[in-house]
Amino acid sequence: MGMLPIDSLEVGMVLASDVLDRTGRMLLGAGAELNQKHLTIFRTWGVVEADIAGIDYVNDESPLPAEVDPAALAAAEEELLPLFSYAGTDHPALRELLRLAAIRRVQHGLR
Repeated sequence: MGMLPIDSLEVGMVLASDVLDRTGRMLLGAGAELNQKHLTIFRTWGVVEADIAGIDYVNDESPLPAEVDPAALAAAEEELLPLFSYAGTDHPALRELLRLAAIRRVQHGLR
């Protein structure tokens, strides 16, 4: 799935799935090539992201805060991983939740 934020969409990209507004109304169907008018309509109707063909996954992780040591972050993630034993971390949202919890643990010196 190649979900891109609205600000990263460009004219000429092709949709992999339908774009829906906040109420579920279809704005543009899968397979459509984006033009400037489409991007304007998406912003108008509150679309925040779109699934783009040819993109498997976008790693849009925010950079680490300056005070977070990558080694400490890895250790914190290992400590927190058992808390995700039933849910796993295969889904990007759960992976990000684990990452944010580890960052918070490192920032606050929790052990």
